[in-house]
Amino acid sequence: MKVLISDALAPAAADTLRDAGHDVTVKTGLKPDDLVATLQGCSALLVRGATKVTADVIQKCPDLKVVARAGTGLDNIDTAAAKQRGIIVLNTPAANAISVAELTLGLMLALERHLVGAASDLKHGRWEKTKYAGRELNGKTIGLVGFGRIGREVAVRARAFGMPVTAHDPAIHAWPAGFDWVTREETLDLLLHGADYVSLHIPLSPSTKNLIGARELALMKRDAVLVNCARGGVVDEVALERALVDGPLRGAALDVFATEPAPAGHPLLALPNVIATPHLGASTAEAQDRAGVEAAELVVEALKRLMH
Repeated sequence: MKVLISDALAPAAADTLRDAGHDVTVKTGLKPDDLVATLQGCSALLVRGATKVTADVIQKCPDLKVVARAGTGLDNIDTAAAKQRGIIVLNTPAANAISVAELTLGLMLALERHLVGAASDLKHGRWEKTKYAGRELNGKTIGLVGFGRIGREVAVRARAFGMPVTAHDPAIHAWPAGFDWVTREETLDLLLHGADYVSLHIPLSPSTKNLIGARELALMKRDAVLVNCARGGVVDEVALERALVDGPLRGAALDVFATEPAPAGHPLLALPNVIATPHLGASTAEAQDRAGVEAAELVVEALKRLMH
């Protein structure tokens, strides 16, 4: 069967599909009309986050049977339109868990130890040892909003830093085995009230859009830090800016924004108590290899089932 890969994936993804006997085309950066034209006759599409699989694209591609996202979120795929057409939608939620978890802790360390400013000053000949006194993570409580694969990887690493861990996830009915040392908070309010660091690990959906707004930020400890390596849209950025300027928040570590790329002059980027990166959570060689190969393997299995 014909398969299109429309975003940059590890070459092993295409190799996996070809080894299974599929005809693979790799074309990235396609505009919507070009995407539709290239998808004609294709049974499957593999994407990351750049390709937008809209209802219009789905409607105009009658041969499409499977769409796979090499990554966690599905916000670039119109899943409702796909379901209506009977298209199978797949993703690889476990592939980037370690990379996102490591970045989460990395951003926290960078914020608390002023690594960006200190390194920049030193490269410019300024030895600012006293200027950059920081804070330890040890002994501070981290509250995880969302306790899926990524949240659990963050918990393991935070525990190694000596941080008490709390978590809130209403989607989990049975608490995962081996995590009895993580305190389960029954409500988001309780988690926000008790954590020194609040780290978000939830998908963007109608129910989570702007989940963290002015009310929720006001519940957080004075001096607390918000960490978001999930999706930008789960935080009300106007309210976040206000909380960082007027309190209660001491800082924020952000890898994601409501609009990406973040527009030039974004007010959050101008704040001295914000450290931010351009959506690098899954941007490691290991995560990309895992995501691409896992997505390709899922497509191979899905197409095999459809053929029978």
